[in-house]
Amino acid sequence: MDKQAKKILMNTFWTSAGWKSSPDAFAGEPFEYAKSKGLMFDPVTITHDEIIKRLHELHQVITKERVAAAFLHSLSTKKVHLRSALSSWALTSGLPEHTYGERSVVRPNYSSCGDCNAHGIMSDRDYIEEDLNVLNFERVKWGGIRLNWLLYCWLDLELFSKEEAAECTAEDTAILTGMLEAIKDCTDYESPRMLEKRWKDVLPSSKNERDVLMEIWGYAGLLVPQDTPRKGRGGSSDFISVAEWQGNDGYSQEALEFYFGAFL
Repeated sequence: MDKQAKKILMNTFWTSAGWKSSPDAFAGEPFEYAKSKGLMFDPVTITHDEIIKRLHELHQVITKERVAAAFLHSLSTKKVHLRSALSSWALTSGLPEHTYGERSVVRPNYSSCGDCNAHGIMSDRDYIEEDLNVLNFERVKWGGIRLNWLLYCWLDLELFSKEEAAECTAEDTAILTGMLEAIKDCTDYESPRMLEKRWKDVLPSSKNERDVLMEIWGYAGLLVPQDTPRKGRGGSSDFISVAEWQGNDGYSQEALEFYFGAFL
């Protein structure tokens, strides 16, 4: 990743005090430079149906082994922009090629498109002059935020397809093992926030990065609430995919072997 282009992207939205009240203009020489390096973009207009078609094309070249290796590689290197390809791949790999509204939906929890709704993906029929820059900023800064947005999954996998194949090391697999051990150490009713704190001593990361890691694992089916009584009410408002997870849910051995079995 070009360091100067990354700095331009970061400075567009962020200061030492946090989010800028309004981002810098998407124009001028710095913007054009970041755009030339593939980190910033002009506003995009695209339809749901066009995104679905492109996602199916991307899944012909992006394998689960590739996203798994990139995820592992990110653990020791802190290349957080490589992480959410795991959830983007998981969320869209089983998505049938369809048109918006082709499948009816009774209760649109995520989308009025029945197929997207069934897969937990937030989607609209049309995207007009959409800003991809803020999505990529979140991807590069923390590993992604709007992980189950159709627009983000498309952007994420589009950019990931341009990345070189990643090599994972013994350090990466050791970190993964540490993350799994931390889950096993959780008491029955520990919350996602407690797991985040346990992960603090396992991998080099910030709190926000660990939060995103849990969300990625939730969407990928690694951290999934089981059919056991929940302690407390309403889950954790800090999270989405893992809001209802608790310690005795553990992790999915099946999903672990599916994605990371070749590396363990």
